Amino acid sequence: QVQLVESGGGLVQPGGSLRLSCVASGSTIRFNTMAWFRQAPGKEREWVASITASSGTTYGNDVKGRFTISRDNGKNTVYLQMDSLEPEDTAVYYCRGFNTWGRGTQVTISS
Repeated sequence: QVQLVESGGGLVQPGGSLRLSCVASGSTIRFNTMAWFRQAPGKEREWVASITASSGTTYGNDVKGRFTISRDNGKNTVYLQMDSLEPEDTAVYYCRGFNTWGRGTQVTISS
């Protein structure tokens, strides 16, 4: 059974940066597309970014140019580097892969 565990969330001021990590256990991520989603209070869960097995990346319009998704197959980990953070980025961020969700990590952008 695959498990995904996110970490790296926290409280950051507008304009700041955070790096989220998603560690997979139970299977290798090497051959899988992995993704990040987020859910803000009172809103639907939305897709943020994806990375294919060959490291091709795609991004949602709201984060393009500010967020970077990457992977380290040796560490079975996917990352989300988030720069130029805005209050609108406040949400619980979830890792997705193997048709499985992680439990999420809270990101709060506030001065």
